[in-house]
Amino acid sequence: MTHDNLVAIAALVPQGSRVLDLGCGDGALLAHLQQHKACTGYGVELDDTNVHACVQRGVNVLQLNLDLGLSVFADQSFDVVLQIDTLQHLRNAETMLRETARVGKTGIVAFPNFAHWPNRLSILQGRMPVTKRLPYQWYDTPNIRVGTFKDFEVLAEKNGLHVTDSFGLQNGQRVDTWPNLMAGTAVFKFERS
Repeated sequence: MTHDNLVAIAALVPQGSRVLDLGCGDGALLAHLQQHKACTGYGVELDDTNVHACVQRGVNVLQLNLDLGLSVFADQSFDVVLQIDTLQHLRNAETMLRETARVGKTGIVAFPNFAHWPNRLSILQGRMPVTKRLPYQWYDTPNIRVGTFKDFEVLAEKNGLHVTDSFGLQNGQRVDTWPNLMAGTAVFKFERS
């Protein structure tokens, strides 16, 4: 995640929130929230190198496989649960979305928007896209799936989630006009209905 996108997503998190960051990577977002917004909480990460980086940053981290769920956390135990560039890597994306709504009062999800115009152009030319947000060849990607704004809206509705804000991010800038076409990252803030 670029620094500009990190700052834009951090702006969605209220000051002093208790945060759970699922698939927290090296802990940069949670460290930013701790330093600039007085947030507390935990990151969840599987990769050993990223877990070590979190510890180095002073981020509380649990090494867990998200495909196994969040049974270690009680209902509504966090103010905000983040899934930033995580959902597309999970086998059980729908289950994890429900778990996000269970353990947090608010969920924030961000993922590469497959409907962004450069991706569409690449598909029209007969090739899977390789872009800044989707930097892997189709045969060498860690992404299990790709998604669009509409895909997430349908998934949220199916699972009884109320989307309170949705927009795109392009180079750290919020995109509210035609975000499905004009933004490389889709962002959704939601609550349980």
